[in-house]
Amino acid sequence: MKKRTLLHGALALATLPLAFGAAAQDFPPRKPVTLVVGFAAGGAADAAARLIAKKLGENIGQPVVVDNKGGAGGNIAHQFVANAAADGTVLLFGSVGPLTIAPHLMKLTYDPFKDLAAISGGVNFPNVLVVHKGAGVKTLAEFVQLSRKKPGSVDFASTGAGSASHLAGELFNQRAGIDMTHVPYKGGAPALQDLLGERITSYFAAPPTALPHVETGKLVPLATTGLTRPAYLPGIPTVAESGYPGFEALNWYAFVAPGKTPPAILDRWNQEIVKVLHDAGVKEALNKHGLTPQPTTRAELTAFMKKESTQWATIIRERKLTVE
Repeated sequence: MKKRTLLHGALALATLPLAFGAAAQDFPPRKPVTLVVGFAAGGAADAAARLIAKKLGENIGQPVVVDNKGGAGGNIAHQFVANAAADGTVLLFGSVGPLTIAPHLMKLTYDPFKDLAAISGGVNFPNVLVVHKGAGVKTLAEFVQLSRKKPGSVDFASTGAGSASHLAGELFNQRAGIDMTHVPYKGGAPALQDLLGERITSYFAAPPTALPHVETGKLVPLATTGLTRPAYLPGIPTVAESGYPGFEALNWYAFVAPGKTPPAILDRWNQEIVKVLHDAGVKEALNKHGLTPQPTTRAELTAFMKKESTQWATIIRERKLTVE
């Protein structure tokens, strides 16, 4: 018996290198890696994803290709990844809307907490409410006054129904007692294009896409949606300090994968993504775009998403918000 036990032990030890070798071959994946983004190219999500994907690819020794699947406020991309191969080759730069807002506004074909698996936080930032220069307003108070004079005639763009920019606008509708008309787009770039063309009045925009046009005077910034003023817009007040205490509507993106992706692969991706987000060059580049890196553990991201989901569910219920 003792001899047989020793033999079994020796065989087990002999197979360890093979087991570890197989596990090591799983990462990085042998097949091409895709990072799906739920919005059109040219917007904040796309800019951040491409910057991070480039460094990620350099670190793992193979390209990480960004795939833009815009539409439905990002829900098309999230549904795609929820049904994608769970082998570590498909990642998603998930966003606040589809992950924590849309489930309370509409019927989805996926469950963000079951069909998608948390990897790490990505970036966060407040939106900035901007209007085209032809609107004739320079302050938030003037904008509200304009909206009250012409109920329903003042509109606001968003990156889609259920997106962060949509909820920011609807929340402001409720807090200010106005009735702006929601106009959804497939991403920040097309929304901004129509705003610059003065085909829509306003947009709760991501700073990276709006700031260049603010600097040229084509857009007028009225307020930001965080509780404090961002360093890159120190002269622009927050909505909260402009007469609406406690108003906060942050935008954020996080890395998730198909829900059945093995935990070991998710852990490896967490390590690689956190490494990139701590990289000095990446942090500097993101900060220049007005984006704050938000690396987390997998557990921290899950807890954060649940907290956000509960918060938005309460607001949606109390404000009686619906998707048109």
